[in-house]
Amino acid sequence: MIKTKENLLHLATVSGEEKPFPKAEFERMLQEKGSSYHIYHPFHVMMAEGKLSKKQLQGWVANRFYYQISIPIKDAAILSNCPIPEIRREWIQRILDHDGFDGDAGGIDAWLGLGEAVGLKRDVVASLELVAPAARFAVDAYVNFAKNATWQEAIASSLTELFAPHIHQQRLDTWPEKYPWVDPEGMKYFKYRLGQARRDVKHGLEVTKDFFSNSRALQDRALEILQFKLDVLWSLADAIMLQQCEISVLGSKQG
Repeated sequence: MIKTKENLLHLATVSGEEKPFPKAEFERMLQEKGSSYHIYHPFHVMMAEGKLSKKQLQGWVANRFYYQISIPIKDAAILSNCPIPEIRREWIQRILDHDGFDGDAGGIDAWLGLGEAVGLKRDVVASLELVAPAARFAVDAYVNFAKNATWQEAIASSLTELFAPHIHQQRLDTWPEKYPWVDPEGMKYFKYRLGQARRDVKHGLEVTKDFFSNSRALQDRALEILQFKLDVLWSLADAIMLQQCEISVLGSKQG
């Protein structure tokens, strides 16, 4: 029998004494995780305030390229683990968005264009020679999670897209003033993702609420997974900051 969304999405059963939160409340709890989003990381705050040097902004673009090329690999892992055709048909659009199709060069190519816009050579960004080891480690941790987790868990980890439109819009709003030397044409990646992220999160959120709302334990697990992904992005920002900024080691923290 062909497996369908209806006969697989609700396989989890209610367990334990605590009832699951209503879906609306569960969504609110997921949204609250946005307080840990990397838009609040010191490096990203510096970026929004126009305090990064040209070299630092170039370093961010070069390091984040490793994340960009890993996204379709992560999504392919989800597809390989998902037995439901209708979910695969919708999820595959994410790979096409990044890898390109039918004359659309895709998000990865657009990010290379961003590299050119900040003054980097395209082949230098693509070579990954500027990527910090800790940045690779953080991104690889996310990809490996998606490969080894259930497809439902891997989909839940994608829900940092809930918060992505804000950070993309922030860059579109601040970079022209703060970094006027950046070629505006190279910022089209952020424009693309404004719509794509909203579309993607609608689907991912629906799947996550449907499956994980079968029990309180599953809802707690989804919140843990989303926090893991937020930690990955924060660690990636840590790696970039350590590579691009002078850091003073002052000893143990006070208090």
